Amino acid sequence: MSETNDKTYSKLRRFSLVMGFLHLIQGVFMWVVSNDTTYPVFTNFLSFDTATFSLSPQAKLFYKLPLGPSVAIFLLLSAVAHFYLSTIGYSRYVENLKQGKNPIRFYEYALSSSLMIVLIGMLAGVWDLGAIILMFGLNAMMNLLGLLMESLNQGREKPDWTPFTFGSIAGIIPWLVIFIYFFGSIASGGEAKPPAFVYAIIPTLFVFFNTFAVNMYLQYKKIGPWKNYLYGERAFIILSLVAKTVLAWMIFAGTLAPV
Repeated sequence: MSETNDKTYSKLRRFSLVMGFLHLIQGVFMWVVSNDTTYPVFTNFLSFDTATFSLSPQAKLFYKLPLGPSVAIFLLLSAVAHFYLSTIGYSRYVENLKQGKNPIRFYEYALSSSLMIVLIGMLAGVWDLGAIILMFGLNAMMNLLGLLMESLNQGREKPDWTPFTFGSIAGIIPWLVIFIYFFGSIASGGEAKPPAFVYAIIPTLFVFFNTFAVNMYLQYKKIGPWKNYLYGERAFIILSLVAKTVLAWMIFAGTLAPV
């Protein structure tokens, strides 16, 4: 590795460390300062109605999800990943970057962004346990297909876009559910309408989530500065910080700020 490359990777290491602290500070703040707002998670198992002699779903409260710690967790997951990559995992990180991949990124995203999509869904009214599990799983699968995209295309002149295509399909489904619930709540009128801050969160985070896919597309098309894999890596890091920060502070301002 040349001196120039040594300096490049060292700068990226410092950059990742700074990003880790930015995530950590926000995560601790959200955990400590947020109020005790919770969102309900329901099960809807079939129940036999003896009056009508028919089966119908019966909603039962399964869990009250504390919103503040949940927001903190997706920030802290990113902090842990950044600290790992800039310390004990640094050598492996550099080896992977030279090969045009970063598996830790996708493992972290599979957890943190899946938690984010669940919280966005819950803000829109997706409170069913089964729907929440499916949203989390599909979003996690999208990220693991991103990992497969990088692993499958090692040394290829012409990339195989199959993982990217399937990942995009998996990733859009949770958003379809969110938009169905969001617009359904609006159409119902009255007190059932989502709070004002949710109107800002859903379109904003939808754009951010899709920007990650655009960044990967530009990497594999090698357009402009994306010819350098490290440029795309920095873009992923910045996008991750901005998306998580925007969601965290929008939720905090909308419902978690102590009164």
